[in-house]
Amino acid sequence: MMKLLEHLPEVASAILPITGIVLFLHAFVAPMDGESLARFLGGALFVSAGLLLFLQGVKTGLLPMGETMGSELPRFGSVALVLGAALILGIVVTMAEPDVRVLAHQVGIVSQGSIGGGKLVLVVSLGVGACVCAAVLRIILGVPIAWFFAVGYLLIIALSFVTPGHFVPVAFDAGGVTTGPVTVPFILALGIGIASVLGGRSAISDGFGLIGIASIGPVIGVMLLGLVSG
Repeated sequence: MMKLLEHLPEVASAILPITGIVLFLHAFVAPMDGESLARFLGGALFVSAGLLLFLQGVKTGLLPMGETMGSELPRFGSVALVLGAALILGIVVTMAEPDVRVLAHQVGIVSQGSIGGGKLVLVVSLGVGACVCAAVLRIILGVPIAWFFAVGYLLIIALSFVTPGHFVPVAFDAGGVTTGPVTVPFILALGIGIASVLGGRSAISDGFGLIGIASIGPVIGVMLLGLVSG
């Protein structure tokens, strides 16, 4: 219980400002009815409890597991195994990301089903997995990260001119939602774990950057989906 309460200041700093703004607007700008106010306050309590549990879960589960897998996989001496594991883990972790599900649901509603939610989740997950795999290969080969970003964003700019207009904003939002509470800690830990066991690699300059590279994949993936779908 004491370990759980260690995260209370973090949760309070995240929830209290939002709650305060809503209560200020309720009091002076746009009053809510009693039921709506009660539901909001109840929701804030549930979110606070959920964040406490989530942060503890990340600390005790996701981060150690990611670092352990990242540091143990290279010991097998197989680049193919490391890259394959990075690909699969990137896909699976993204599929579990709540933000991706929310985006897919909203896009499905607004597009009236023309952009399927399940298809969008799959494309985004494949994009993240492919780019996590590429980012791990960058760490192994020691390629400067600037080259990855230059090529990735040039490809995005080129695709944005030929992709159907309604897919372009969805693609950029897809890149944003992948940096959510499930994918970020796991992928970060994976990169740091891999960099820490490779000779001549820095945990800072090589271990970080996976999230930035991973966020490129969904943008490219959704744009390609738009080209295929017409």
